[in-house]
Amino acid sequence: MTVVHIVLFKFLPSVSVAHKETFLKELKALKSLPCVQNGRLLVGGPSITDPIERSKGYELSLVSFHRDRKALEEYQASDKHHRVTSQYLWPFKEDVTRFDFEVAAEDEYMCEFMVKGLVGASELATPIEDNKYIGS
Repeated sequence: MTVVHIVLFKFLPSVSVAHKETFLKELKALKSLPCVQNGRLLVGGPSITDPIERSKGYELSLVSFHRDRKALEEYQASDKHHRVTSQYLWPFKEDVTRFDFEVAAEDEYMCEFMVKGLVGASELATPIEDNKYIGS
């Protein structure tokens, strides 16, 4: 059963854009951890929510997929994760919100679809009938 890990990051006002960009780059490197299911880890920001107030000050986000709770625990306990959070997050954060959940068996197929749609959608083309693509 897939576990989805979602984190929202809010930084102190004094934190520079350069620091946030470095943090994002370091977060992206976590996708190489074997406990991240098939490298499925997305990071993004800044928020484009409109109106921006609905983002409640959160600026960056992470969504990762793990095969089970044990894999998520391995991710959290990894030296690489610890280095990124201790060096680039904890001294600079105003707030962090984390939400993890297990995907229901009947929805498992959507985890693969969602990631393909968000990450590898090849020019945002969506297959329709007869090998034609929307958006191409």
